[in-house]
Amino acid sequence: MELVKALPLGAILTFVVALLIGSQGSKGGQLAIFRAEIYQFDFWWSWPLFLAGTGLAWGIMTLQR
Repeated sequence: MELVKALPLGAILTFVVALLIGSQGSKGGQLAIFRAEIYQFDFWWSWPLFLAGTGLAWGIMTLQR
């Protein structure tokens, strides 16, 4: 159940960090930030950052249980 709760938190963290780094013109090195388009809506995204953020949120929630 903690993993389901951690997914939106990982997505929010990814969106904010990728927006800050990607809007400055950087790719973020290992973060591999790229501009994604869904139905004419552009946003910055990073799968490695999403996985790390979700894992971090999941770990914190598991420790609190």
